[in-house]
Amino acid sequence: MTERNGPVVGIIGSPVGHSLSPVLQAAAFEAMGLAWTTAAFDVPVGGGAAAVAAMRSLSIRGLSVTMPLKAEVARAVDRLDPAARSLDSVNCLSLEGGEVVGLSTDGAGLLASLRREVDLDPSGMQVVVLGSGGAARAVVDAFARAGAAGVAVVARRPDAAQACASLAGAVGRVATGAEASEADIIVNATPIGMAGTDAAAAESLIDPSTLSAGQIAVDLIYHPRLTAWLESAAASGATGVGGLGMLVHQAAIQIERWTGEIAPVDAMWAAAERALGDG
Repeated sequence: MTERNGPVVGIIGSPVGHSLSPVLQAAAFEAMGLAWTTAAFDVPVGGGAAAVAAMRSLSIRGLSVTMPLKAEVARAVDRLDPAARSLDSVNCLSLEGGEVVGLSTDGAGLLASLRREVDLDPSGMQVVVLGSGGAARAVVDAFARAGAAGVAVVARRPDAAQACASLAGAVGRVATGAEASEADIIVNATPIGMAGTDAAAAESLIDPSTLSAGQIAVDLIYHPRLTAWLESAAASGATGVGGLGMLVHQAAIQIERWTGEIAPVDAMWAAAERALGDG
């Protein structure tokens, strides 16, 4: 049944003009037959608490959250889900019973993507995560929650690597790039190779050509769809997984939280591909 005059959702951050969140949200609502409205709100640093207050006063059902607001919004909500509390970072806000709940859906989105694309259950597996920023932290937390046997972090700064690895508790540790060749799953959570960046000015934390058959190589970058890092890993025999799945599935988790209905992942995926010029 189509819901008329439905709620408002959107995204906050700065800048937000490049974000695919409104595209994904609109595609989902169209496929679901929901007449919900989606919008992008440019909210600069320091505006997170006001945005949370606006959700309550304007009855905005949900908001995706991007940089630079993820940490400050986490301190302004009424409650946090376990992942957001662990990470002290929020990428989704949901208005529930008058309360604003802060969630982190990135890590769960990656796991859902891996289940869909390569039928992966990470339980008992050895994981190496490259990088120590926000994306890497979400990945480390998610794999630890999913029962990975070990989650090793490779980063340029030892202190940042240790802080990131600690999110995995007893199964987390700092590693060297050489250990990636022995892992079941290797996740590149750095921006190396992202469209619009100077890839030549940065060097990968590992040589992806050292990976081999039986390993899963994941690059969280989704534009371009096939990065040089992922192409090299796949040429060496590893199973390559790009970042578009994580983008789509983390958004799908948000849609499901806001609506209480199953998100139309296929429609959202197709909309993302069209927006990126791949559909």
